[in-house]
Amino acid sequence: MTATATAPERAPAAAPLLALLMPAVLATVVASDMVNLMLPSIGEQFGASEAELAWVVTGFLLMFSIGVPVYGRVSDRASLKRLFAFALALYAAGSLVCALAPNLPVLVAGRIVTGAGAAAIPVLAMIAITRLLPEGKRGMGIGVVSAAAGVGTAAGPALGGGIGQYLGWSALFWIMLAAALLLLPAALRLLPDGRPAGADRFDLLGGALLGAGAGLALFGLTRMQADGPAAPASWGSLAAAALALALFAWRTARSAHPFAPPALFADPHYRASVLTAFLAMAVNLGALVYVPLLLIDVNGLEPGAGALVMVPAGLAVAGLSPLIGRLADRTGSRPLVLAGLAAVIAAALFLSAFAGSVSVVPAGVGILVLSVGFILVMTPILSSAAGALPASQVGVGLGLLQGAQFLGAGAGPAVFGVLVTAVRQSGRDAVNPLHAAAGGAAYSDAFLAMAAVAAAAALIALRMRRGAA
Repeated sequence: MTATATAPERAPAAAPLLALLMPAVLATVVASDMVNLMLPSIGEQFGASEAELAWVVTGFLLMFSIGVPVYGRVSDRASLKRLFAFALALYAAGSLVCALAPNLPVLVAGRIVTGAGAAAIPVLAMIAITRLLPEGKRGMGIGVVSAAAGVGTAAGPALGGGIGQYLGWSALFWIMLAAALLLLPAALRLLPDGRPAGADRFDLLGGALLGAGAGLALFGLTRMQADGPAAPASWGSLAAAALALALFAWRTARSAHPFAPPALFADPHYRASVLTAFLAMAVNLGALVYVPLLLIDVNGLEPGAGALVMVPAGLAVAGLSPLIGRLADRTGSRPLVLAGLAAVIAAALFLSAFAGSVSVVPAGVGILVLSVGFILVMTPILSSAAGALPASQVGVGLGLLQGAQFLGAGAGPAVFGVLVTAVRQSGRDAVNPLHAAAGGAAYSDAFLAMAAVAAAAALIALRMRRGAA
């Protein structure tokens, strides 16, 4: 990646722009997992099995993983205002369908539409910051948006469980519909309508192959968690994903206007950033899913109380992300990324040692440190990419980077879930010799595996550049 300045299209003031982007990202991230604790209520109302209910979450995540890189690439040619408004309108339409759903198939269809709209918001928010804010404020802007994503990820289950318990699960979608409709006029007023300078054509077939590969990979991983790795739906989807991604690579090498410019992946800094983001997000979401499950399954907490343990982590992320963004502009990405991964490794090992202990304090401390470590990883990576990508590749570069991040979000819980299930079925003790609790061996092994994945990410991050972008 060569350092080039991005010419602003029409720069609104930073405060109004962030006042639009932060709640938009918060709403879309909350939407991804706000229904998790309400799935039993939805299943009881519609008479659905666990496998059928899984599509309420999987349908959203599939569209999200496919849509992020596609929206990023399209933003290199299309008006930011129109794309953002289209995404909010699609998000609102899907939320309305979900709120009025008379049965499970309609609810799943609404979630798919919602995911297709939500996929645009995080990547377009980063692109808006990159194009519209001056270079000295980009790190701060990315930190603010990262704070919204971190708070939404940590607080989504708690908000969904609390609101759903008192107002019913359909109230969640009415709230999301209202949020989208409130944000739409602000997006039309603040965002520029012109096409980016230097926009060129791109290969639609290559984009379709990339989307199919990402979607099939995520579907295969989620089926692996539910049906086991030997199930045809698991290994068949993963094999089809590998084929689609191989065809995408072949198409990229031969197309005159490839969907993903090969020069992006020729840069070792960008390759390391993408792989590090994928692995770090897999660990982060794995911990955010399995810490509450540990507290519910082993410690006997109610779902709402288990989710509340995550709130301090969300608050810490909200407070520190803008500061980390400013720091990234000065120091560069690699020192902060390595420090963050060290914190993630330490927190995962701590959680592995104390999984299932009588007190819930170790779980709260572990997820707090892990969440802060994760934001130390992702904010500098995004800030570095935003500053170093050529103007003509900002959309596709950030789209692929965030696509890898959200693919990790779907893959992490699924893969660690397979491990948890396998250890439970075997009935063996935890691998970690420091684990002394009577229960929680399966979770201890999952957190130990997370530490190993974070260590692999740290080795990859050593390939990142030392200085600021």
